[in-house]
Amino acid sequence: MPVGTGAVITPQEKKGTKFALVLPSTNTSVERELHDLRPQDCSWHTGRIMINAPALDSAEAFGLFREGLNEAMPSALEIVMTCNPDYIVMGMSAETFWGGVAGNAEFEQRVRDLTGREVTTGATAAGEALKAFGAKRIGIVTPYQPVGDEQVVAYFTELGFEVAGITGLCSESATSIATESPEKLREAFLSVDGDDVDALIQCGTNLECAATAAALEKEIGKPVIAINIATAWHAFRTNGIADRITGYGRLLEEH
Repeated sequence: MPVGTGAVITPQEKKGTKFALVLPSTNTSVERELHDLRPQDCSWHTGRIMINAPALDSAEAFGLFREGLNEAMPSALEIVMTCNPDYIVMGMSAETFWGGVAGNAEFEQRVRDLTGREVTTGATAAGEALKAFGAKRIGIVTPYQPVGDEQVVAYFTELGFEVAGITGLCSESATSIATESPEKLREAFLSVDGDDVDALIQCGTNLECAATAAALEKEIGKPVIAINIATAWHAFRTNGIADRITGYGRLLEEH
């Protein structure tokens, strides 16, 4: 993965867009994948959502995680808003898939109401990225338990995509998601690929997947989309940052 791609330090008066990057306190992958991705001298300013119940090893645990995240999110947004960001980028995705298209829209509106800013969510970005490639039939990789995978499949199906397959890695906690190996990610992608699959996409922002996805799409000759890269791409394009950036996969290179 390139370091510093797209980042050019400019004089103080010419600084670029300030993105508030809001993520769970357990997440260590979003910043690693995005902080060197700074076209037009944009910048990332992190707000961390306190997670007191990081276990994800059952449907009940997943529910407690979501409950805690929703309770703590307003505080994280309040704190990060003190830097006066231009735009909100949600570095978490599970909650944005919950409840289908309407659930994502409600989540986005909640963020707007709390901040007065527009927002990119993982669910919106993932859908738009797949549409950019004209994909119809897709394979999905997540770190989730079946209860989470069901929500992801329902969301993409509602958008009009045909889900050929989904592999959930069943990571035991929100923290341990980040420890899943590149080899395991690659195997998961290949498990949902096929000749009739147009594109592969990964959900779950703590899966450090950008490098694996960028390498694999060269190998298999079709788009392999990492959700953190899709989220950054959507935020950039929404804010008029149209730079084509190499090294992070076809989405940023071609669209």
